[in-house]
Amino acid sequence: MSLSHTAAEYMLSDALLPDPGGSRAKGLRLELPSDRLLKFVTVGLPLCLVSLAFAREFSAGLQISCFSPTNFTGKQSAYVDTACWDSLLHHGFDAEGHAVTKSLWVLKVFPYSLLVVAVLMYMPYLLWRYAAVPALHSDLLFIIDELDKSYNRSVRLVQHMRKVQQASAEPERFWEEYERARRERYFEFPLLERYLTCKQHAHSLVFIYILRSLLLLLFMAATCLYLVFLHLNIFFQDEFSCSIKTGLLQAEPHIPPLIPCKLVVFSVFQLISLSVGSVYVLLIPVVIYNALQLCQWDKGLLSVYEMLPAFDLLSRKMLTCPVNDLNVILLFLRANISELTSFGRLNAVSALREATANKQDIDTVVDFMTLLAGLETTKPKH
Repeated sequence: MSLSHTAAEYMLSDALLPDPGGSRAKGLRLELPSDRLLKFVTVGLPLCLVSLAFAREFSAGLQISCFSPTNFTGKQSAYVDTACWDSLLHHGFDAEGHAVTKSLWVLKVFPYSLLVVAVLMYMPYLLWRYAAVPALHSDLLFIIDELDKSYNRSVRLVQHMRKVQQASAEPERFWEEYERARRERYFEFPLLERYLTCKQHAHSLVFIYILRSLLLLLFMAATCLYLVFLHLNIFFQDEFSCSIKTGLLQAEPHIPPLIPCKLVVFSVFQLISLSVGSVYVLLIPVVIYNALQLCQWDKGLLSVYEMLPAFDLLSRKMLTCPVNDLNVILLFLRANISELTSFGRLNAVSALREATANKQDIDTVVDFMTLLAGLETTKPKH
């Protein structure tokens, strides 16, 4: 008997989770993987394309080419290019023959507008970082720590039960006390369950998450509308007529009234706008899908932790409307599953419970540990 007792003692000691070596605070993921991908694309794409546009501008010089008269010198032609790029006014005639002008200045500020787009796309993530991350960080640290501690308490409870059962002169009396303790919920760990229940009635995290998604959708839709406006009004006109008869040159007879010019950068701006617009249109369903995740519970995580004694949020139907802070915390617990050491142990126990012949004998991890510790010979059937 001493050999079996020693084996059971070693088995129970190995079942305990070791204390985390380092601080969990540094390893927590405070952004969902899909949200991190969205931030990388929505912010990084315009910045990358703007850098390419600026690199081309610095390498190629002026972004315009004007057809100056043949009698112009090189310096005069350079002056024409510079003056027309500074003004970016198209001089034409309407259907009735009246002179009209159309400003193309939007092309000049287009790269800078993409910088504004990148800043706007980063604003929702700044909101999440400074308004929600501090509270979420403390919630995750507490819940992960308590879940692992609750598992260890269950194992230590079985260790204590072994010692009491071995010292008991009446085994049947011991199991009667055990059954009474189960009925009166003496094995309950109320702090964690009540904390999670309290989070069901809080809505600050879910409000900020939905607000972030709405702002991201708003900025993406505004960017797409801005690019559509550019294509309908500006990006179909790569040639325009420029007038330099202003100021001191207004009275010069040898200067033609209009000089044809062509925008060299036109095709590059078209490609950049199409790339940004098409990617943002494809990402809009992703943002909507991320927000819709809050409309259903992630019950897989909680169902595994129902193996803990008296941890029955699901069985007591305490999970009501999913749009609350608890659902947000569950999503981030799923993203930080590597930090949750007890999840793998309890998941294995749940799988073994499904595979065992007498499922009614295993309700909690305490029951499973009593079977492994060799207490099943005198344990009454539920």
